[in-house]
Amino acid sequence: MNWFKFDYLRKISIYITPNIPDTSTKSYKFSLFRTIFYVVLYTCVAWLVFIFIMSVTPLKDFIFVIDNQEIIEQRKKITDLQSKVEVLSNQLQSILSTNERMKFALKLAKKDSAKADDPIYDSLKNTINKKLEIGGNILFVFKKLFGEAISTQDEKRILFFQEPASGVITQNYNPEKGHIGIDFGLKIGSPVYASAGGIVVFSDYTTDDGYSIIINHDNDYVTIYKHCSYLLKKARSFVRQGEMIALSGNSGINTSGPHLHFEIWQKGKPINPMDIITK
Repeated sequence: MNWFKFDYLRKISIYITPNIPDTSTKSYKFSLFRTIFYVVLYTCVAWLVFIFIMSVTPLKDFIFVIDNQEIIEQRKKITDLQSKVEVLSNQLQSILSTNERMKFALKLAKKDSAKADDPIYDSLKNTINKKLEIGGNILFVFKKLFGEAISTQDEKRILFFQEPASGVITQNYNPEKGHIGIDFGLKIGSPVYASAGGIVVFSDYTTDDGYSIIINHDNDYVTIYKHCSYLLKKARSFVRQGEMIALSGNSGINTSGPHLHFEIWQKGKPINPMDIITK
C-alpha cells in the first residue's frame, strides 16, 4: 500500500488554518515529518522542565505521596498528638466540673445555717425527697435499745462524732500553723468511715488534697476527709454514721505520707475535732 512507502509519506502535508473571521486569514502548511519532529521536541522539552521542577522544588511532596518510614512516623505523631489533645480537653472539662462542685461545697461549709429550705439546696431538691436521719450515732443506738422517747428536736440538738479511722493521731489540730484538722497515720487502703450521718456534698479529686469527701451534717456541721486513695460514695449520697466512705491513701500535693486528714467545721469555721469526737 502507498501508506507505507517513504516517498508517499514525505509528500504528505498538514494544513493549519486558524478559525479567525478575517479576510486575511492564512493557512500554514507543514510536512508530516516536520510536524512529528515538532511534537516530539515539544514533548521532550516539557518532560525535561517537569523533571527539573520535581527535582529541585518541594512540589513533588504535594503531587506524589510516598509511604516511606518518615511519613509513616509523622502520621503516627500527628495521631498521638490528636489523642493527647482530646485527653487534655476531657481532663480540663473534668477539672472545671470539679471546681464548680468544690465551690458549692465551700459555700455550704461557710453558711451559718443549712436548713432543708435553704436556697443552696436547690440543686439537691430533685434527688432529696426525705428528711435526713442522724441514725448511727450513740444517741440513735440508745434510742433503739432502750426505747427512750426522745423528741426529734432533742435529737437534732445533740450530735455526736466518732473517729473516722482506726489509727494513731500523728498531727493534732494547730490552726496557728495552718493545720485545721487532725491526721491519722494509716496504711494505704485502710477503711475511712463517716464520722456522723449526713449528705455527701463533694466527692472527687483535687490537686492539693487528692481524693476528698465533704459531708454536710445537722447543726451546721461539715466534716472533710482528705488524701484518700479511693472514694466509695458519690456526691448527693446519704451516709450513716460509721458507714465506710473511702480508703485512706497518700494522694494530692499537700501530703507528707500515707494518712487521713480529717476536719470538722461548724457555721463556716474549723473546730478542733478532738473536742467533740466520742470514741
